[in-house]
Parts: sequence; C-alpha cells; structure tokens
Amino acid sequence: MKDSAHRYGGITRLLHWVMALLIGLQFLKLGDRINDGEHWIGQTIVPWHISFGGLLLVLIVLRLVWAVGQRQQRPQHVGPTALLVKGGHALLYASMLLIPITGILLMLGKGYGLKVFGLQLVAKTGVEIGWMASLGELHSPLAWLLVILVVGHIGAALFHHFVQKDDTLKRMGG
Repeated sequence: MKDSAHRYGGITRLLHWVMALLIGLQFLKLGDRINDGEHWIGQTIVPWHISFGGLLLVLIVLRLVWAVGQRQQRPQHVGPTALLVKGGHALLYASMLLIPITGILLMLGKGYGLKVFGLQLVAKTGVEIGWMASLGELHSPLAWLLVILVVGHIGAALFHHFVQKDDTLKRMGG
C-alpha cells in the first residue's frame, strides 16, 4: 500500500484516481455557462458541485498528509525537467487546495451558508462579508488555472508514455 522508489502505492493511486474523477465531474460545472445551465449537466451534475468540492477538500488534505509521510520512498523526478515537474505538481496541489477554500469563502461571503451532501454546515445569513466575498472571487480564475494544469498534466503523462516510452504513467496506473 505504501509508495516505493519505482511506483506509487495503493493509497496514493486510490486518492489520485478518485480525485481525478471528482475533479472531472467538477469541470462539468463549466457547462453551466452554456445556455444558462438549462441542460442535463446543469440539472444533474451542477447541484452536486458544492458537495463534491467539500469532499475534494477533505481528500486533498488527506493526500497532502499522505504525500508528506511518503516523500522519502516516492519515485523521484530527476533530469533536466525535474524542476518543471515539481513546480507543476506544486501548482496542482495548491490549486486543488485553494479552489474549495475560495468556494467556501464565496458562499459564506455572499451570505449563502454552506450545505454539503444535505448537511447544513453553516446557516444562510443573507449578510455579505466583503473580504470573504472578494477572496471567493478567485474561485473561478483558479478553476480555469486547474483546467490548464490538468490538461498539461495529462499531456505530460501521455508524452512520457507514447513518446519517451518510459514507465511514468505506469507508476500511477496500477
């Protein structure tokens, strides 16, 4: 279950792929911009956006804690692109952490309260808190940044697999 120098362990792979699925579903929220959300995505997936975001926040914290504990035995990035790889992963982790935090700030700052999987965590107040709402406005730009980072991440994994023909993709693939 633990990571090794040659591949990621079961817990790391489980967290990666569950989060990848949830983030993919979150990206469907972008479909809300089409026809004011009046289509099947807007009516079936979007209502779960806040709940999935809350779940993702918990998972990213668990993943960060797990990664720190596994850092000595994880596969290491070496070579001329090592700094780029580490920087890209740092941006991925930072955006995955900041997006749900700014989403929460937006909801609370606008006075909407916070309800996750039907559980009311913070009551609706209707009172706007300016600094929270302002920081919460970063939610959408950060989401677009994550889209770019994820596309780059997938592209890099496919480049390693099909062009460089190394085992980078296999380390996380199972």
